Amino acid sequence: MRTLVNPMAATIAALMLVGSGSVLAQTAPTPAIPQDQGTPADQRAAYALGNGDVIETAVIGRTDFTARVQIQEDGTVQLPFVGTVPAAGRTVLDLRDDLRSRLIRGGYLENPAVSVAVASYASRYVTVLGQVNQPGVVPIDRAYRLSEIVARAGGASNQAADSITLTRPDGTSHAASLRTIATAGPAQDPEVGSGDKVFVAPAAAFYIYGQVNAPGSYPIGGEMTVRMALARGGGLTALGSAKRVKLVRGGTEAKASLDDVIRPDDVLVIGERFF
Repeated sequence: MRTLVNPMAATIAALMLVGSGSVLAQTAPTPAIPQDQGTPADQRAAYALGNGDVIETAVIGRTDFTARVQIQEDGTVQLPFVGTVPAAGRTVLDLRDDLRSRLIRGGYLENPAVSVAVASYASRYVTVLGQVNQPGVVPIDRAYRLSEIVARAGGASNQAADSITLTRPDGTSHAASLRTIATAGPAQDPEVGSGDKVFVAPAAAFYIYGQVNAPGSYPIGGEMTVRMALARGGGLTALGSAKRVKLVRGGTEAKASLDDVIRPDDVLVIGERFF
């Protein structure tokens, strides 16, 4: 009889129960909140399955009991022979033990070696919006640090400011610094949980047009002068003149010098030089 190997066992939790001696084999830990993140002890529990999660079940040596199913809206799954089984809110350990008991009580097997693994996490997620490279919904299987969530969303974009807002499901908000969470320790890098929303604010921008090689909108990094703005815009064209720079600010137009400081929403128009 061929032994069935769970395809997810190399990367996610695969929990085995063998024989009356109850030998537990596990190729990877059940997703849990890691201790080195400083989380409270009561949160370091096994992942609780939720609606939308996809699980894989198997019985060693019996391919007819193998299944890959999604937990339905009512929190149940449909499995071979045992039928409808409650799954949401349970750990894979609990579900595995229940499946084994059902197979024995139903007379299908006397001593089944059952495995349950999470194939896809869908019930717990964080929404990441704003200036990240991959905005959207980020599935999570444990508590993550804010820096980890930003990284999983592709990292901050070139248009990102240093400001991040973390909003909890109860509506409370917390401000954070992108630079701080990237360089400081865990105390300055808050935990993010299911249902949280993360917003990376766009950086303040200025606009540059006319005789520059790369006209357009650019973020303001620190204290930026007109000279620096010209460089950001690709420098002057062959026709451009640094002496003919107009600055439009709040609807007012004025001549600008190279040492003037750029403010958010400023518009620079670079004129042609006289020959």
